[in-house]
Amino acid sequence: MVQELLIALIVVILAGLTYTVAAARVIKQYERGVVLRFGRLRDEVRGPGFTMVIPGAERLRKVNMQIVTMPVPAQDGITRDNVTVRVDAVIYFKVVDAASAVVQVEDYRFAVSQMAQTSLRSIIGKSDLDDLLSNREKLNQGLELMIDSPAVGWGVQIDRVEIKDVSLPETMKRSMARQAEADRERRARVINADAELQASKKLAQAAGEMSAQPAALQLRLLQTVVAVAAEKNSTLVLPFPVELLRFLERAQQPVPQQQPVQAAPQPGAQAPSAPAGTLPPVEPEPESAPEPAHASSSSSAGAQTVEAAPSRVAPSSSPAPAPSPAPSPSASPSASPSAGRTASVPKPGPSAARPRPRSKGSKPLARH
Repeated sequence: MVQELLIALIVVILAGLTYTVAAARVIKQYERGVVLRFGRLRDEVRGPGFTMVIPGAERLRKVNMQIVTMPVPAQDGITRDNVTVRVDAVIYFKVVDAASAVVQVEDYRFAVSQMAQTSLRSIIGKSDLDDLLSNREKLNQGLELMIDSPAVGWGVQIDRVEIKDVSLPETMKRSMARQAEADRERRARVINADAELQASKKLAQAAGEMSAQPAALQLRLLQTVVAVAAEKNSTLVLPFPVELLRFLERAQQPVPQQQPVQAAPQPGAQAPSAPAGTLPPVEPEPESAPEPAHASSSSSAGAQTVEAAPSRVAPSSSPAPAPSPAPSPSASPSASPSAGRTASVPKPGPSAARPRPRSKGSKPLARH
């Protein structure tokens, strides 16, 4: 009898141990337990620690509450400015409602991954290439909002979304490199021009100071000589005054030549022949000289007055013939045929009337 009771006690203890082992569950600190009794969700969510479930009647599912880092596969897309890019990202999320993560969605990890890929493609199509490269913070916020909206019903909270890399075609990379190089060259030229402007202003001020003090230029020249002779070289420096160069330059300038004065041709003299290949000078038409008011009593009927031509006529190459002696007052005009070519200058007498003054600009003319 005692032996049978002992055997029954041992069986009960073994059955209790077996039940305890089958029903015992351990939930870790970062997990939560969702209990389903006969497929129906229990209201309470089991916390971390030791817990028991009814074997065969209840089923415990553990949900990880840690932040999950999930890489988003690279997505190919075309930006709004028609540039083909390849973008990959990373998403950080965690479960805030264990029951919803178990009941509302079959696999919340797979669902979040697919939602991140589709949202990333949508962001690529709505953005420009410059935004993808330089304004990523704004794109990250927009991508986070797009993924977080459906994930709230799954009991999942999107903590952060980051665009990790943007791959560009090789042609686009070369174009961007040329653009950056041109921009840097432009800025370098602007800086160089600004430096030249400032240097020119300072040099102008220095020139003004040196012009006020002539000794300053000599001191500057001596400083240059000292600077050149500081190192051991074979250069010979000879200061040469600039004033001497200016003097030599003025001395080499040609002196303006005055035009020679030509004498008036004498009556009866042969005009000098022009050199071959040149045209003879054109003489202006003679103007009639004013006749005297009263003729002199001592002059004959055939005598004529001749006024000397101005001295601005170039001298002839052949010497002028000596003037012929003036005819006597008693000589008749028909005595010789050369009477018309020669002329006598009458002496002014008390009875002779003074001739009228010539107007400025008129040319003297000899009457034959």
